[in-house]
Amino acid sequence: MRAHWRSFLCALQFLTLVPVRLPGVPDAATQARAVLYYPLVGLVLGASFAGLATLSQGLPDGVQAALVLLLWCALTGGLHLDGLADSADGWMGGLGERERTLRIMKDPHIGATGALALMLQLLLKWSLLQALLAGNSLWPLLLAPVVGRSAAQWLLLTTDYARPGGIASGLRQIPHQPVWLTAAVLAWVLLGLHPLMLLLPLLLFWWLRRLMLARLQGYTGDTAGALIELTEVALLAAGLALMSPA
Repeated sequence: MRAHWRSFLCALQFLTLVPVRLPGVPDAATQARAVLYYPLVGLVLGASFAGLATLSQGLPDGVQAALVLLLWCALTGGLHLDGLADSADGWMGGLGERERTLRIMKDPHIGATGALALMLQLLLKWSLLQALLAGNSLWPLLLAPVVGRSAAQWLLLTTDYARPGGIASGLRQIPHQPVWLTAAVLAWVLLGLHPLMLLLPLLLFWWLRRLMLARLQGYTGDTAGALIELTEVALLAAGLALMSPA
C-alpha cells in the first residue's frame, strides 16, 4: 500500500502543481506504476473544477467559466498547453520530416503556430465551459480531466516513445490488469451518460495516435500533453452537444 500511495503522489506531482513532497527522487518502478494513477489524478482535478463551479454559482456565466479555467491552468501549470503549442509548432514547421519535427518540438521557444494554437485552445475551452455552466451541466467538467489523462495513459502503454532511450522507455512494464479495469469502469460511466461521450474521445485518440505514428513513429511528452488538452475539449464538446435541443 505504501508503494502505491507513493506512486499516486508521484503521478500527482508529475501532472499537477499540487504541492507534493516525496522522500527522494522516485525510482523507475515508482514512475512506471504512477501511470496507473493518471485517471485518479484527473478525478482529483475534475472534482476541484466541479466544486469551484458549484461554489461560484450566481456569478455571470463568463466570469464563472473564467474562474474555472484559471483554476484549470493553475493546478496543471499549463504543462499540457505547452505540449499542445510545441506540437503545433513542430507539425507546421516540420514539413512532414520526423527529425525536423522533433527538433522544433524540443526548442523551448514558442512560434506563431504554437501561440495561435494556445490562444484558440483557451478560447474554445472557455466558451465550452461558459455554455456548460449556463446549463448547469457539471458532469463534463468532472469527467474531462479523467478522460484526458486516461487517453495519455493508453498512449504511453500502447505506443513507443519517439526518442530512443527516453524517460518513458520503462513505462510499458507495468501490469495492464488495473488499466483494463479502470478503462472498463470509465467506459461504463460514459456509455451510461451517452455513447457520444465515449465515441468522440475514442475517435480522437485513434486519429491523433495515427498521426503520431505516421510522423514520429511514436509519441513524445509534447504530443501526450496535446492529446490530453484536445481530449478534454472533445469531452466538453460532447457534453455540450447533448445539452443542445434536437
